[in-house]
Amino acid sequence: MTFVPSFSRRAVLAGLSAGVAAAALPLARGRAAGGLTVGFIYVGARDDYGYNQAHAAGAAAVKALGIKVVEEERVPETIDVEKTMESMINLDGAALLFPTSFGYFDPHILKLAKKYQDVTFLHCGGLWHDGLPANTHSYFGYIDEAEYLAGIVAAHVTKTRKFGFVAAKPIPQVLRNINAFTLGARSIDPTITTQVIFTGDWSMPVKEAEATNSLADQGVDVVTCHVDSPKVVIETAEKRGLFTTGYHANQAVLAPKGYLTGAEWNWESLYPTLIGMFQAGKPIPGLVRGGLKAGFVKLSPYGAVVPDAARAAAEAIKAKFMGDGFAIFAGEIKDNKGAVVIPAGTVRGQTDIELEKMSYLVEGVIGAAA
Repeated sequence: MTFVPSFSRRAVLAGLSAGVAAAALPLARGRAAGGLTVGFIYVGARDDYGYNQAHAAGAAAVKALGIKVVEEERVPETIDVEKTMESMINLDGAALLFPTSFGYFDPHILKLAKKYQDVTFLHCGGLWHDGLPANTHSYFGYIDEAEYLAGIVAAHVTKTRKFGFVAAKPIPQVLRNINAFTLGARSIDPTITTQVIFTGDWSMPVKEAEATNSLADQGVDVVTCHVDSPKVVIETAEKRGLFTTGYHANQAVLAPKGYLTGAEWNWESLYPTLIGMFQAGKPIPGLVRGGLKAGFVKLSPYGAVVPDAARAAAEAIKAKFMGDGFAIFAGEIKDNKGAVVIPAGTVRGQTDIELEKMSYLVEGVIGAAA
């Protein structure tokens, strides 16, 4: 896979004189003549055992199709990503870009989408809405479906019935994952509780280790997380003798004794599909979303310590997700303050706007949503 270190790509573009930069533009306009080039941009390391590694695995699947791929890692959510995107367009002739981090979208992608109207920008995060430039698109997956299954598995191995969840920020997607994990567990044992600790940002290794140790000290025996790289959480939990469920990618190798399963992105499936649509000239929707059935997300393989009963229970619900559907947020659901947030007889489907705005933690979660 073609890979250019982050410092060189941005430095090369920054060093171009106005005349040289202008001379590079015809390459971008004529990129189709030399075959398709696709760019992938990551906010962290592409081998982080987490968010960025999941996207890098998708890029590898694209490369396997014989398509030229250029990548850059450790690109901040600042003007640096604009420099990286312009480099890929003007120096590499990229016609299709996957700037994968949430904070790349506004203003950076939107700014360059107006400037390079013949380049297609596909952003991970579901931020697209009507009125944006026609060459911008967004995609995301219903990973709370896999989180629900992970909660079911964890409920079968816990002895203390106390779970821990290390999370970055109390935004709707994070709250949705915490809630789905807890609801899955409590569907097996309603006495299970989940203690959540928010670190304040997506990559805070020291705080993530401290949070995991704190949870262990409080008697939890299953830990999971929603941070960019679960590596620290999983390794720390393994040292403390805890069970773990992963996130973003498969972290089983980091915890051979305690790893149960995990909620993974499956960009290896989606990226070739989106690029195939692009190559065929088919319109790509402004917002592309899907869950287990669509193959956007998947459940990590079960660890050796997972009992047969746990596997059977998780697979039974997974079959419903893969079939006619299963609603995680349905029936009467209370928040952790006792207020009814979903009335009895109500079903909140995956596209329900109320889930997009989720601001509460469900009954059984110990902690504050804000």
